[in-house]
Amino acid sequence: MKRGGRIRMALAAGAAGIVVAGCAATPSPHAGAHKTAPLQSTSRTTDAAQTPTAATSEPTTTTTPPTTTTTTTSRPTPTSPPTTTTVTTTPSTPPAALGAPAPGFVAGHVTAVGDSVMLDYQTPLEADIPGITVQAAVSEQWAAGEEELSQLKAEGRLGAEVIVALGTNGPITSTDFSDMMGVLSGASRVVFVNIHVDRPWQDPNNAVLAQGAASYPRVVVADWATLAASNPEWFGSDGTHLAIDGPGAQALASLIATTLSNG
Repeated sequence: MKRGGRIRMALAAGAAGIVVAGCAATPSPHAGAHKTAPLQSTSRTTDAAQTPTAATSEPTTTTTPPTTTTTTTSRPTPTSPPTTTTVTTTPSTPPAALGAPAPGFVAGHVTAVGDSVMLDYQTPLEADIPGITVQAAVSEQWAAGEEELSQLKAEGRLGAEVIVALGTNGPITSTDFSDMMGVLSGASRVVFVNIHVDRPWQDPNNAVLAQGAASYPRVVVADWATLAASNPEWFGSDGTHLAIDGPGAQALASLIATTLSNG
């Protein structure tokens, strides 16, 4: 080969090297794309990191219902107005008026003792005062009734509220009344039923009952004498006994029950 040909080849090789070097220095668009991909994956990782944050915010949303539960806790406040002693005050009044019974009496129970007139209205009385114990007998005397009540008390069977309807069959005195109250002392309430009878002891007996009741707390009189006097049609031929379970019997039972409740 001639010298001039070698020179040309050397120049051509140099030019080719320059071209190759230039190509290597120029960034390729494909290479840029490869670098962008990691950025995209990084942003996805950031989204994934935000996803837990979103998940963390969900429990925060779940925390709100307990706040609602706190609102539920405030609902008892409306419940307290009903308890606002409106319900409590009403029942507490009767015990305050009656007072607690002494030992020997059965709290919340009613015992009635009487003569043959009580037999006439026993059924209406039991209807007006549920659970009442009635002890009545023909020709029952005051002293006999006192003994019966004393026995019931000794046995622990005497009601804390007592009804005494005696005096139809004979005179009574203030001493008799005091003796009876010796047995009934400590009862929550005692109701004495005055008498309507065509006998000379009617008015004196009723006076003893009125005076005696005024001397003791928790003792009242059911004024049968006044009601009976204005309704003679209620009585049989003797003017004392009533038609069994008739209008007069129902009226007397109602009078006693009302007196017992209201004092």
